[in-house]
Amino acid sequence: MIDIHCHILPGIDDGAKDWSESIQMVRKAAEQGIHTIVATPHHLNNHYENPKRKIIEIVDQLNCVLQDEKIDVNILSGQETRVYGEMVEGFERGEIQPVNGTQYVLVEFSSSHVPRYTEKLFYDLQVKGLIPVIVHPERNQELIEQPDLLYKLVQNGALTQVTAGSICGDFGKKIKSFTFQLIEANLTHFIASDAHNTRNRTFKMREAFDLIHEKYGNEMVYLFDDNAALVIEGSHIYKEVPEKIKKKKFFKIF
Repeated sequence: MIDIHCHILPGIDDGAKDWSESIQMVRKAAEQGIHTIVATPHHLNNHYENPKRKIIEIVDQLNCVLQDEKIDVNILSGQETRVYGEMVEGFERGEIQPVNGTQYVLVEFSSSHVPRYTEKLFYDLQVKGLIPVIVHPERNQELIEQPDLLYKLVQNGALTQVTAGSICGDFGKKIKSFTFQLIEANLTHFIASDAHNTRNRTFKMREAFDLIHEKYGNEMVYLFDDNAALVIEGSHIYKEVPEKIKKKKFFKIF
């Protein structure tokens, strides 16, 4: 398996605290059957700043450590960028690191809302040849309440990635239910761990794929698995025609 979203680099964001924890996380990933991990530290935050060059340097260092430790997992460079109005300028300045240097860029919304400028920003990114991949949309309150917003973004060319833990119910029943709605409406294209540690925010990739297999069969498993391989190559991914999520009607029982 390939994990395209993981906070595995040591000491630079809210993921692995140090080299020891990074190695522990890689070992845990290997146990899950993960052979390739895209390291995606947060780009900017009040507490840290991780531009492209810094990420690539630490990824190279981590791969050297893994070779010394004889751990057969490959780390690639990526970045989780909190959406902001000057993303295009950030890319042009060499601050934004797409997934493995491809055209795919992981974009994060806050947990509560989607900025009004998002549609225009995504259009501008695509004009520059970049494809925005919205990470964990199932955990965004505004998208849960107004899924047509996500439908429109996907219809206009954006992709999305849901979290393995959401499929497994780690974030609650509501988010788990919405995650499956996204899958069934062809509104998501990748499953990734968004792992931060080996305790409460770990990989859960094997468990998630087992649930996908149980609910939808091999075809859906192959789609998500193949898309992860295609995205790190910079190839076109598989995607079905997106559909709108129908709001469930609740009837009172008298």
